[in-house]
Amino acid sequence: MTLPLGPDELLTTTRSVRKRLDLDRAVPLELVRECLEVALQAPTGSNQQGWHWMVVTDAGLRARIGEYYRQSFDAYRGAPSYAARSVTGTVERQATQARVTTSAEWLGEHMGEVPVHVIACITAAEELPASNQAGVWGSLLPAAWSFQLAARARGLGSAWTTLHLRYEKEISALLGIPSHVRHGVLLPTAYYTGETFMPAKREPLDQVLHIDRW
Repeated sequence: MTLPLGPDELLTTTRSVRKRLDLDRAVPLELVRECLEVALQAPTGSNQQGWHWMVVTDAGLRARIGEYYRQSFDAYRGAPSYAARSVTGTVERQATQARVTTSAEWLGEHMGEVPVHVIACITAAEELPASNQAGVWGSLLPAAWSFQLAARARGLGSAWTTLHLRYEKEISALLGIPSHVRHGVLLPTAYYTGETFMPAKREPLDQVLHIDRW
């Protein structure tokens, strides 16, 4: 059964869920499969459908992925690019960034406890080209977003994260993923706590809209 969400509400209230992920409630594998069936309808370059979906439910494997993720987050937290150090220019956005940072730090500590890890992968190459990779990831990432939308419609929350890629080879070895199959995104997935989600505050469209010329 899906929630009674219209398309605009679904698209504007599918948020990155971290602190509100329910770590104690099991997620039926069949529900994850439903979401992936939806994801497989996403566009893919030349209809190649080179995607693969690693769904991790085993507690021991999730714990090991969680440890890799924690180490990666610790390294990110110490980097100059850490989001908490960014200056956005307004008090309101600074407050929002502080909430996001706290939420991300929470996930850094609890990733291994999230009931389901979905790793979206694609057949590519052991070494990715140094040039533009848009064609590769454009054949995978729309499907990953479709998974998140389908999960939201079924009462599940998820978060888009790529911090685990620092240990992509180690996680692939752990899960038996071939070296020519590359990770695009890790989607921790669980039921969420609370009632629902609201659209996020964004900057006005006209600040980023360009028509005919920059």
